[in-house]
Amino acid sequence: MAQLAPIRTRPRMDRRSTVWHIDWVLVLGVVALSAIGALLIWSATHNRMSLTEGNPHYFLLRHALNFAIGLVLAIGAAVTDHRRVRLLAPVLYGASIIGLVLVLVPGVGSVINGSRSWIQLPWMSIQPSEFAKLAVIVGMSLLIAEKGETDRNDSARTIDIAQAIAVAAIPVVLVLLQPDLGTVMVLGAIVFGIIAVSGVPKRWMLGIVTAGVVIATLAIQLQILKDYQIERFTNFARPEQDLQGSGYNVNQARIAIGNGGIFGQGLFNGGQTQNAFVPEQHTDFVFTVAGEELGLIGAGAIIALFALILFRGLRIAINARDAFGRLVATGIVCWFAFQAFENIGMTLGIMPVTGLPLPFVSYGGSSMFAGLLAIGLLQNIHLRSHTI
Repeated sequence: MAQLAPIRTRPRMDRRSTVWHIDWVLVLGVVALSAIGALLIWSATHNRMSLTEGNPHYFLLRHALNFAIGLVLAIGAAVTDHRRVRLLAPVLYGASIIGLVLVLVPGVGSVINGSRSWIQLPWMSIQPSEFAKLAVIVGMSLLIAEKGETDRNDSARTIDIAQAIAVAAIPVVLVLLQPDLGTVMVLGAIVFGIIAVSGVPKRWMLGIVTAGVVIATLAIQLQILKDYQIERFTNFARPEQDLQGSGYNVNQARIAIGNGGIFGQGLFNGGQTQNAFVPEQHTDFVFTVAGEELGLIGAGAIIALFALILFRGLRIAINARDAFGRLVATGIVCWFAFQAFENIGMTLGIMPVTGLPLPFVSYGGSSMFAGLLAIGLLQNIHLRSHTI
């Protein structure tokens, strides 16, 4: 009688082994950025009673709460079986599309600072476009990875990449209709990065850049973008041309950073910050608080922490065990890299003002939740490369 082959079971993950293999450098980098962000937000808002409902610690506590909730999401993403992550990718993508559509419905979506980007709930506001970044990453990565697991000729591979780009195009169009040019730029960077490491011919990269230029041109010609958005995009390098209009934010941001010098004026002591000359200083322009009150040293520390996070993310992408993990990690790195560069760049006047938050540092629940979910996915990919 033939003997049955033993059933192969998936090895059970030892909890102590899991903790040992966590990328603690990545964790500490994110925690440090969030802690610095908490101090900067506190300094920028403690004396603005109209924003804080009379509680000087309001935004500090909310930022801490957002981080705590995001940490739970990150842990959940990190310990979820990688096969379930792949199964949930279409669900996340579909939910993101629904959220982006609902935002555009009058009475459902809320207009803040000229963009219909939020859904107002009784206890908080949700910004679906933040989660769209992660949805595009997992959606594109899953499609490219699954197609790549079968032998396909060049023609079929071209169709696969075109389908992946179409997956990204739907959220891009919906976000552009809000209009949210900053998020569209981030999504473009994500698409470019994922396609670049998927092994496609170089001409595809040129095609993606060309498509981006065409989309931007159409957005301007069809007047999808507001006049003030176009002015911010075209006048960012010369804010002195309109100091009371499109150049106001950048000019005040430059003054704040210039005041800081090397060592800064100290927390709660920056003139621009404490007198509220810089708009949206606890969100989009939080880096100016660092520049003014912590100086070149503090601002440099933030940049160094981002460099550390990006390095660990690239390391995880290189060591990923499968194409899906490699593509997801690459997309996340491109997301954080471009968004951090754009946010810091706009405060320095080398990039247009787009309203993008600084990941983990700026105040904002949706941004924090989406960012920490992404960190959880990076840890998931990292753990899988060490525990299988």
